[in-house]
Amino acid sequence: MFHKNNSTCNKKQSGSALVIAIFVIVVMTLLGTALVRMINSSAETVVYEVIGTRAFQAAQIGLQRKLQELYPLLPASGTCLVTPEFDLSTVVGLENCKAINVTCSIDATVAGVTYYSVKSTGQCEISGVLTSRTLEVQSREL
Repeated sequence: MFHKNNSTCNKKQSGSALVIAIFVIVVMTLLGTALVRMINSSAETVVYEVIGTRAFQAAQIGLQRKLQELYPLLPASGTCLVTPEFDLSTVVGLENCKAINVTCSIDATVAGVTYYSVKSTGQCEISGVLTSRTLEVQSREL
C-alpha cells in the first residue's frame, strides 16, 4: 500500500559511509600522532630535569667537600685552594657525574674575620646529554 521504491535514494547514498570512515581514520591518526609527540616531549623534559637534578647534587657535593676542607673538625685551620675535580662515579645515583672547578676565594678580611666565597660546578653526561649546574656560597670564619 505505502510501498516506496528506494532504489534511487540508495544510489545517491552509496559510498558516503566510506568517505566518513576515511575521514574518521585520518582524524584519529592525526590525534594519535599529536598525542605521541606530546608524550615524547614530556618524557624528554623529565629526563633533562632528572639529569639537571643530578648535576645540582654533584655541585652541592663539591661545595660541601670544599667547606669541609675549609672548616675541618679539628682545631687546625683549613686551606682555601682550588680543587680541579671531584669524581663522583662511585656514588650511587651520580654515575657519570663530577664536581668540577671547585674554587675557594677570600673575599675580604674585616676586623680579623675572613669572608670566603666557595663555588662549584656539577656536571653530568648521560647518553651524550651534558648538563651542568653551578652553585656558590659565601661563608665566614667563626
